[in-house]
Amino acid sequence: MSKIEETIFKSMTLLGEDLSKQDCDMLASAFRLRDLMAGEVLLREGEVDDTLSIVVEGEMSVTRDVGDGEYVILHHLKPGDISGAMGFIDGTSHSATLRAYRNTKVITLHRADLENMIDPHPQLVYRVMRMIVRSVHATVLRMNRQFVEMSNYISKEHGRY
Repeated sequence: MSKIEETIFKSMTLLGEDLSKQDCDMLASAFRLRDLMAGEVLLREGEVDDTLSIVVEGEMSVTRDVGDGEYVILHHLKPGDISGAMGFIDGTSHSATLRAYRNTKVITLHRADLENMIDPHPQLVYRVMRMIVRSVHATVLRMNRQFVEMSNYISKEHGRY
């Protein structure tokens, strides 16, 4: 298995996806491995692109610009986390900037590269899209829990605060 195939296999396994060696071989031609230095920006808030990224090693900071070159960190992405899902799916602009918190490796996939696999490998495309949906769903669930916790804290309900 080549380095990119191993990286894809490792990343997809972190996401709970069971991929065969053959699946990794097919995806290896579509994914690109990127090495990012600490502080390097992968994508910028407000920009539009069609790239899905999966953190393989290291850590990425999800930030929002607050003006004058300053930003606030909203979240950290760890190995197995994905970013750029909505832009990948429907061209939505990025809601935050993603920068390497430390030296980081990501694999990236452009929408057109996955679309080229629809006819010859529909099950593989289905598994990749299922992984994206699961990841986005997990993010929404996490955000909902955080919202409830914050609401409970503010209103001092449920006797936990």
